[in-house]
Amino acid sequence: MHALDVLGDPVRRRILELLADGERPAGDVVDAIRAEFGITQPAVSRHLRILREQGFANARPAGARRLYALDHDGVDRAAAAVERYRIQWSRTLDALHTEVVRGARDRRRATTTSHPGKERP
Repeated sequence: MHALDVLGDPVRRRILELLADGERPAGDVVDAIRAEFGITQPAVSRHLRILREQGFANARPAGARRLYALDHDGVDRAAAAVERYRIQWSRTLDALHTEVVRGARDRRRATTTSHPGKERP
């Protein structure tokens, strides 16, 4: 699964927001997500498993509980993926801007050439 696929789900994004505040027991995460999204405990557990398997969260046993924490490696991978898209889109948008300016300039020239002595703003 691609890092952006993991982050594409609003439940998983919210879980990561909760974990960004620090380590939390699985039960606390389940309670918060169930209250906000109205999904079942097994569904929340499935999202936690996906986050763990994809490197966005760590889990460690603490007695009878499981404590979850944000894994910064997954977040860093997602940030790198977004950065690649940002660079690509910046170049594309810069090229589009150049073409728009060029087209506007060419239209101004065509207008002033076809109507000598009559300039348009």
